Amino acid sequence: MTPQTVNAYYDPSTNSLNFPAGILQPPFFDASADDALNYGGIGAVIGHEATHGFDDEGRQFDSAGNNVDWWTPQDRKAFEQRAERLVQQFDAYMPLPSHPTVHVNGKLSLGENIADLGGLDVAYDALQADLRAHPERAVAIDGYSPDQRFFLNYARNWRGQTREQQQLVYLASDPHAPDNLRAIAPPSNMPSFATAFSCKADDAMVRPEKDRVVIW
Repeated sequence: MTPQTVNAYYDPSTNSLNFPAGILQPPFFDASADDALNYGGIGAVIGHEATHGFDDEGRQFDSAGNNVDWWTPQDRKAFEQRAERLVQQFDAYMPLPSHPTVHVNGKLSLGENIADLGGLDVAYDALQADLRAHPERAVAIDGYSPDQRFFLNYARNWRGQTREQQQLVYLASDPHAPDNLRAIAPPSNMPSFATAFSCKADDAMVRPEKDRVVIW
């Protein structure tokens, strides 16, 4: 991956997180922006890549990069049960109205979905720790609270357009869910999102507690 590439990756063989210079720019990182934007941007990316070390593939490597099963049977079973619920959640998404029988492959996209959800959770927790340490920063900017700005910038990371035919190819072969679903699915599992935007129980972005998925 070149320095100009706008991407990041986790390497299980070296247990390392890698961030080319290309991603260290808006909307992911802006040195002049408030902390909430940066935690929702590069913070969520860092959390995403770190969580890959504990997804369905990364968990098969230890801290030294050895391909060994280092989890207890109890931990493995609990993880697989939680992961299966996330598979079912994404299987239910049908992102193309013109193709009502085509749905996201929750199994294919599991690793990335785990990383998206875990990464956003970690980044949100980090923002809260920062605001507790610096309460003077917990102020609204442009009419939005820090929590709202965090989630808004996370969603902004996934702006884009994809032709329908290309999306069909991606749904069949890409281990990532469609960008618009990556923007809305993880926050829909987080009560903090509903609180930030004063959502009602029957709003589209609010899942009943029994349907929320937490991996980490």
